[in-house]
Amino acid sequence: MNDSVPPGGLTLRPLSARSVVLSLLLGTHRPELPVRELVRLVEGFGVGGSTVRAALSRMVAAGDLRRTDTGYRLSERLLERQRRQDEAVRPHTRAWEGDWEMVLITATGRAPAERADLRARLTALRLAELREGVWLRPANLRRPLPAELDLVAERWASRPGRPAAELAAGLWPLDAWSATARALLAQVDRARRPADRLTAFAAVVRHLLADPVLPPELLPEHWPGAALRDAYTDYQREQAGQVRVRSTRT
Repeated sequence: MNDSVPPGGLTLRPLSARSVVLSLLLGTHRPELPVRELVRLVEGFGVGGSTVRAALSRMVAAGDLRRTDTGYRLSERLLERQRRQDEAVRPHTRAWEGDWEMVLITATGRAPAERADLRARLTALRLAELREGVWLRPANLRRPLPAELDLVAERWASRPGRPAAELAAGLWPLDAWSATARALLAQVDRARRPADRLTAFAAVVRHLLADPVLPPELLPEHWPGAALRDAYTDYQREQAGQVRVRSTRT
């Protein structure tokens, strides 16, 4: 999901069979469904049964899913993705007292792929790069930094000299994120068909993963993060209810 809104509004591509399956399982706790139930659910989003079964076979071969005695469940790799998604929807925060987390990259001579992987991991931790090798964010998240970071970086607590709101605005594209969030809320309101709603809410989750989850005092006015989370939470409850209803009919 781009962090800007084109003049004509958002253009969301329809989800593939694979994406529909993943969206349903990533939003399900616990993320395992019987074969017949999973096929029936995916068919409800306009995907044919034969297409669903072919996608399931390919996803097992690719390591996205594990075949169980009764159905399919997310692989360990995708369980980690579900954990990140859950955290994006319900982030664990604490009162901010002005401190910032700072991570200084100390390892040298790493291959480009290793550097790219480290950047992706730091971004997923909602850190932003001030300059090469210097990553930081307000210390308002209740989450430990992975111990393996100690192999390539040093961690510090700091209070930068620049005004905190000015620093945050320079580290994250807050206005662009907010504009896209509002466009997604409008898209959700307009969507009527189940497939269109699932597509819109899949985009909502992707966008929430890019929310820096800053302290309220560092956010622009009328920040739509909470509204976007509430909309997705309501949809997740709706989907969970449909799964329960269908399960009782099986």
